Amino acid sequence: MESDTVFRLPMASSHRGELSPACVQCAEGRKMVLFVTGICRFRCFYCPVSPVRNQKDVTYANERPVRSDEDVLAEARAISASGTGITGGDPLGAIDRVEHYVRLLKHEFGPEHNIHLYTHEPNPEKLRRLARAGLDEVRLHIPHYLWGSLDGPGAAYRRVLEEAPAWGIRRGVEVPVLPEKETELVRLVRTLDRIGVDFVNLNELEFSETNETKMHERGYRLDVRNGWGVHGSRAVARRVVRTPGLKVPVHYCSSRFKDSVQLRQRLIRRAERTAPGFASRTEDGTVIYGIVETPKRENVARLAERVATLAGLARETYRVDFERRRVELSETDLRRVATRLRAPAFVVEEYPTADALEVEREPVNRAAFPAFGGT
Repeated sequence: MESDTVFRLPMASSHRGELSPACVQCAEGRKMVLFVTGICRFRCFYCPVSPVRNQKDVTYANERPVRSDEDVLAEARAISASGTGITGGDPLGAIDRVEHYVRLLKHEFGPEHNIHLYTHEPNPEKLRRLARAGLDEVRLHIPHYLWGSLDGPGAAYRRVLEEAPAWGIRRGVEVPVLPEKETELVRLVRTLDRIGVDFVNLNELEFSETNETKMHERGYRLDVRNGWGVHGSRAVARRVVRTPGLKVPVHYCSSRFKDSVQLRQRLIRRAERTAPGFASRTEDGTVIYGIVETPKRENVARLAERVATLAGLARETYRVDFERRRVELSETDLRRVATRLRAPAFVVEEYPTADALEVEREPVNRAAFPAFGGT
């Protein structure tokens, strides 16, 4: 049914027509990202995948490195995931791995656990196989040099999009918005409208550590008002969303929406379920607590005993992290005793993720400053 109503979302995102169920889950932080491999034969110049993953055969569940099935399941439980987005690299390059994870997640969390997959590869045999395993939705990334009628070289993508309903899965197209390709993108969207796909997702083209050099070489520049977004990408996307006469739902997702809404909501959910009781949680989903560090792993147990005794801590009010060689406790308890500790003490703000990315740290005793010779 044709609709000209454009619905605004936070951070300049918008959509016309209904959002994909997977997009709704993602916006609410209920979708786990399962990065199955960094290997991809397409090597798009704008690929934003980080250097530690790009063209490397590694697997991550959100930020957690995957070494076993339990890593995947534990991460899904940590955010109480109601769905999973499978991505890469190109997941179809690791088809056996993907099928295994689809079956694993469906078995563990039930048929209602929504699973969608991104791929560049228009391979009906592989996608039928995943549909039989339980895949709910496929999102084809059509290379920018094929945007248009999807005849000739683009016919393989047309075939998949036309056949997918018979496999029992939703099918859509998701592409970045290259500002200089507006005419071709509109032609593509009109083609997809005639095919009758379930949705079209437009992502803001953005700079990353991996693609920055190639992007600058092609003349792209940063939109200084819009995070890491490319100048012109947002304006083109907003015009495409308003293309007259479309029946297909079209959704524009900005780079800031991914960071400020999707990621934030996932962090909040994870902090609620995994943060220690002594940590403070912020409205952005980060956690704040105190830490006392030692350079030698063998000294951690002795340091923990010293901190607990000095602060009068019950066992459940602090945590010992041998891997990171530190004792963790509430900010209040640390500040109360920090000046009496010879080991460096800090109040830290971190992501509640498996990698515990540190946002900020504040030294709270003399030993925390190298100039004072903290040990």
